[in-house]
Amino acid sequence: MKLGVFTVLYQNLPFEEMLDKLCEMGVEAVELGTGNYPGNSHCNPDELLENPEKLKRFQVALTSRGLTISSLSCHGNLLHPNKMVAKKAHDVWRKTVLLAERLEVPVINGFSGCPGDHPGAKNPNWVTCSWPPEYTEILDWQWNEVVIPYWKEEVKFAELHGIHQIALEMHPGFVVYNPETLLKLREHAGPSIGANFDPSHLIWQGINPVEAIKKLGREEAIFHFHAKDTYLDQANISVNGVLDTKHYSDTLNRSWTFRSVGYGQNEKVWKDMVSALRAVGYDYVISIEHEDMLASLDEGLSKAISLLKGAQFKEQLTEMWWA
Repeated sequence: MKLGVFTVLYQNLPFEEMLDKLCEMGVEAVELGTGNYPGNSHCNPDELLENPEKLKRFQVALTSRGLTISSLSCHGNLLHPNKMVAKKAHDVWRKTVLLAERLEVPVINGFSGCPGDHPGAKNPNWVTCSWPPEYTEILDWQWNEVVIPYWKEEVKFAELHGIHQIALEMHPGFVVYNPETLLKLREHAGPSIGANFDPSHLIWQGINPVEAIKKLGREEAIFHFHAKDTYLDQANISVNGVLDTKHYSDTLNRSWTFRSVGYGQNEKVWKDMVSALRAVGYDYVISIEHEDMLASLDEGLSKAISLLKGAQFKEQLTEMWWA
């Protein structure tokens, strides 16, 4: 396994300065945003696709430092009911596919998207319960009329350009938010749909990340892994539950908060996740995503790197000599 970083936390640094900084911290791979929510400050598809010389310099900047690209990330709502919003996100996704093909990057990270509740809706509608019955009707319409047809078509486009690992992040607010919904879309759209497994979004839903890794790993559906942690405030959860719409900065009153690796779940939990990844055959990149209101960028990332270096396995398995 390699240790990587989702570089958006240093989006204000020039590309090569950011690479130098991460190399000094012991990072081996980078995950680069290409637009939509992550922005494209380090990897602009329009610029790189239109300028072969710039693309070559971009590649040399990485290879000369011994770095690889674990994935290109274009998280957005491609199914937004506002057609202008959806088209913008869709265009970024398609350009990201073309750039991944050019760079020979095997994985593209993103979201499944979330439609509205009918063709004339203005905003997305994330359904979280099955009753009253109109919620089930909304879900049926979303999946059968929008989500499945869209991703069937986009899987064909991606595969045409050599991309067979579309890693969707299971994120509340989108139709794919847990292993069940991910596997549902994979069943209908094909095995090129898999997970960018981010435990932080699962933990606050009450999902055991180790068991979720086993579930998806048995289906060979984990394409990429995000290392981000979540702290559960049991006192607030005991009163208000885990559905929480307060701003992320309201850390004292929220039921859960994103944290640097090791500050939500303990080191044993992270070692269990790494072990589960190895058990299901995942031998790719652990990409740190830093979103912590209580730690600076440098300190929060450094602590995450330190913990994960102690947890990850670097050597190939040997024969089982004891049995």
